[in-house]
Amino acid sequence: MTKKISIGIKPTGKPTPAADAWVESRSNGNVPELVKRLTIDLPESLHRSIKAQCAMRGTKIADEVRELLLQKYGQS
Repeated sequence: MTKKISIGIKPTGKPTPAADAWVESRSNGNVPELVKRLTIDLPESLHRSIKAQCAMRGTKIADEVRELLLQKYGQS
């Protein structure tokens, strides 16, 4: 028993005009601020509590921590 699988046409490597237009339309002239990663160690019980509460609210832990840090240190 053989199965024939149809594979689409070979990509040409040329960008599509629609994709180029979409990328260009996203640029609003503002340079986005660089993002840095922060790693911290937490007791497992604290992490579990934060994770459970975020799940109940439908938020991400990173968003909650980011908001707390902004409240404490403000926007720069």
